[in-house]
Amino acid sequence: GYATTALGLAIVFIYMLLGSQFNSFLYPVAIMASLPLSLIGVFFALFLFGSSLNMFSIIGIIMLMGLVCKNAIMLVDYTNQRRKAGESIRTALIQANHARLRPILMTTVAMIFGMLPIALSNGPGSEFKRSMAWVIIGGLLSSLDLTVYLVPMVYDVVDTLKLKIKSEKLKIKN
Repeated sequence: GYATTALGLAIVFIYMLLGSQFNSFLYPVAIMASLPLSLIGVFFALFLFGSSLNMFSIIGIIMLMGLVCKNAIMLVDYTNQRRKAGESIRTALIQANHARLRPILMTTVAMIFGMLPIALSNGPGSEFKRSMAWVIIGGLLSSLDLTVYLVPMVYDVVDTLKLKIKSEKLKIKN
């Protein structure tokens, strides 16, 4: 119960931090859209390797959320920079994917290789820590592919929604 509460609080705190960082309530939605994608890999990895959802795996999920959000933040932040430079939304999103794919890949691959010794260990007590490693590896693998596609799509929808809201406010004022 406490672990689930901690997981929920982590999501709320991430949203609040992102909202203050981007001065928007909508852009954090684009970033946090990548979180459920990581859970696909989490549960697939737990099932595939016969691990259980325990305290270590929940700690791994919280750690994974931070990593996945960081990848999405890099995409959204770079897109916002390109938009401020005067580019269209589609051009900015494409350039953000091209410019930030390498750092995202490097971080993901480094984390996966860092978790492999824990995932493959056989020492005493390793069965608990292994679930944390498999959670992180599975979540990163699933979110890597899907984040690069989903975050720009959600960003596009959110930005279009934001522009519609602004235009409606202008119509109401006039």
